[in-house]
Amino acid sequence: MSAVHESRRKSRRTVARGSTRPTSRDVAQAAGVSQAAVSLVLGDKWRGRVSEATAERVREAARTLGYRPNLAARNLRLGRTRTVLLVVPALTTEFFAGVYTGATRVAAEHGFGVVLYPSPEGIGPARNPFASAQAALDGVIASSMAADALTAIRGDQLPLVMLDSDPEGSLGAATVNLDIADGIRQVAEHLLSLGHRRFLHLAADVASWTFEVRARELAARLDTVPGTTLRTAHSPISIEGAVTAAAAALAGPGPRPTAVVCDDDQLAAGVYKAARRAGLRVPDDLSVTGLDDLALATAIDPELTTVRLDAERFGEHGMRALLAVLEGRAPESGDIPVSLVPRGSTAPPR
Repeated sequence: MSAVHESRRKSRRTVARGSTRPTSRDVAQAAGVSQAAVSLVLGDKWRGRVSEATAERVREAARTLGYRPNLAARNLRLGRTRTVLLVVPALTTEFFAGVYTGATRVAAEHGFGVVLYPSPEGIGPARNPFASAQAALDGVIASSMAADALTAIRGDQLPLVMLDSDPEGSLGAATVNLDIADGIRQVAEHLLSLGHRRFLHLAADVASWTFEVRARELAARLDTVPGTTLRTAHSPISIEGAVTAAAAALAGPGPRPTAVVCDDDQLAAGVYKAARRAGLRVPDDLSVTGLDDLALATAIDPELTTVRLDAERFGEHGMRALLAVLEGRAPESGDIPVSLVPRGSTAPPR
């Protein structure tokens, strides 16, 4: 038996007898190298400093012993917690759950954890979930809809990536956006091609850049088509709120709209209820579109024509952008594409 294999055998026996996990010293002894060499190899900084054969010997010893680096100690030395805060609005839909899933997937690949913090709605400023956010976090990813929470948790003083935020006036070092403008243009083109000319925009009653974009793009596209009219009604993002707002708008003076463009799938579901109570059928009397493509979109009847937003991809891009900021790199540019999903809620007007 070689001296190296004998050393590994003794190290395994020593670790098995004790109650502690294997250490870098055990790996060094098993591989017949110094602890410094172990640190270089397992930290992937060995090239040009130790040979390929030595590096493989260290990796094999670590595998054999079941050695795992002490990340907490390493992070303490680096001054990093490897923890990121994701600030989102109150979790009223599954969209932000998808954003969280995508962000945590990328974070895990890089040894980071993600803490989810839903910003309370309508109950005053958000409370700080940490004694000191700056001491507990490496960075923040925040939706523009929850931007008011940043000051309360001092998140705007950390490396910050904003989601759904105006790139020209963002608080963050980087912004990540879905191509909402193109999604609205796709909705408008779809309805115009069906022959609709009288539109109602059921807009989310939320002061946020992403909703401003929706209103602006819809008005701009419809303005290019002669004979087109556009009315706007505002609603909180809830089905019951949308029922009330849509019922009032559909009962208003003048010709009734033939198509309703909604900022969110929940709003569209509210329009369905308001239309049914008014004796109108979707899509025979009223075409309806949403935006998000939540599970709700295929649960209602007829199924909803809507714009699919890839929430998990959105979260992945947000996390990658923050990692780039932390490493001093330029984040990937360009908005994330979205796509219209035509279903049974839209048809030519009567």
